[in-house]
Amino acid sequence: MKPFALLGRAVLAALAMIGRIALFAVDAVSHMLRPPFYGREFLSALMNIGWLSLPVVGLTAVFTGGALALQIYAGGSRFNAEAVVPQIVAVGVVRELGPVMVGLMIAARVTSSIAAEIGTMKVTEQIDALVTLSTHPMKYLTVPRVLAGLIVVPGLVAVGDIIGVFGGYAVATGTLGFNPAAYIRNTVDFLEPLDVISSLTKGAFFGFAATLMGCYHGMHSGRGAMGVGRATKTAVEGAAVLILAANFVLTGVFFTL
Repeated sequence: MKPFALLGRAVLAALAMIGRIALFAVDAVSHMLRPPFYGREFLSALMNIGWLSLPVVGLTAVFTGGALALQIYAGGSRFNAEAVVPQIVAVGVVRELGPVMVGLMIAARVTSSIAAEIGTMKVTEQIDALVTLSTHPMKYLTVPRVLAGLIVVPGLVAVGDIIGVFGGYAVATGTLGFNPAAYIRNTVDFLEPLDVISSLTKGAFFGFAATLMGCYHGMHSGRGAMGVGRATKTAVEGAAVLILAANFVLTGVFFTL
């Protein structure tokens, strides 16, 4: 029975962590609706999450769009369906690749940074100092970052979608022989408002999840350098899994239900 006992303990530990994260999320949302609000921390989080993430999002998006165009052209040529490259690139980037790619980039760049920063503050007892100064750590550290992620990541997703489609356009017109005007017309005609709405909605969920996981694991970091490193690793893993799971659920909600 020992293997079953180990499995049961692992499942119970996972469920307990899910419950703690859910309560942490509810607490964070409730604090968003009550003063005080730290505007300087919010603006700093907007800059770190949004503006400073643009280079990596743009580079990833343009290469992803270009590679997608090449793959679709190569696959479509087996069935004499090369002409569908503009439509499939547009739908693939806007519905799926753009939001997920940006979400994972934010998890890699922002979640790790938040977890390491807050974890270091906990190790060096700066969070205890905030409490001593009558400053609620949830309001000062978590709420500005989570709110910034909720607001700015949809914008990053929109930029990633545009650049990703442009990457496909550049490869298709520069290498594969597509007519530029026809490519743009097919892209615009094939996309629907629901595609864009679903992409931006996913971006909001992914931004919330990525920043929330960074704050949660930073707040619950262990002591010492090893504890901060473990918290950072766990935060990135949790954010990536949560983003992919949320993507599956949201895709089902928008396009199958």
